[in-house]
Amino acid sequence: MVCLISSRHLIFRGGKRWAKQENGAALGKFAEAVNTGNFDLFREAVAAECVDHDPAPGQGPGPEGYRSFFSAMRQAFPDMAVGLDTMVADEESIAFAYTMTGTHQGALMGIAPTGKKMKIRGVQVSKFRDGKMVERWGSSDQLGMLQQLGVAQLPKG
Repeated sequence: MVCLISSRHLIFRGGKRWAKQENGAALGKFAEAVNTGNFDLFREAVAAECVDHDPAPGQGPGPEGYRSFFSAMRQAFPDMAVGLDTMVADEESIAFAYTMTGTHQGALMGIAPTGKKMKIRGVQVSKFRDGKMVERWGSSDQLGMLQQLGVAQLPKG
């Protein structure tokens, strides 16, 4: 399924609008913040009491936690882009798979820039209430990213 996420609404191929536009709008704002660095959008998309069930190390709660995490990611990968691969949704939740790409040009968790490109996949499930994300579960291929940057490898044998 191919979709376009914008800060206004979610539009599926064929022009059908998502019945719960405010959830799609919140997800669109979140995606726009991640892809553009306009982190003020996190305040519009994420509830202050949002619970992240899989936070990054040191990530604080709510919109400011996402601002802090994605600021660090943008410093490490200034050309970072996250693209939607597939998505499913119901009245209160949206689950999606994505691909993230970027070039390691800044420090990442104490790892000096390598200049290498990375491309990883991930999934996220977000629950919404009153047009804002209130819970999030997610996973991405962090080991794959570290392998592509040349700083981790699997044991042989």
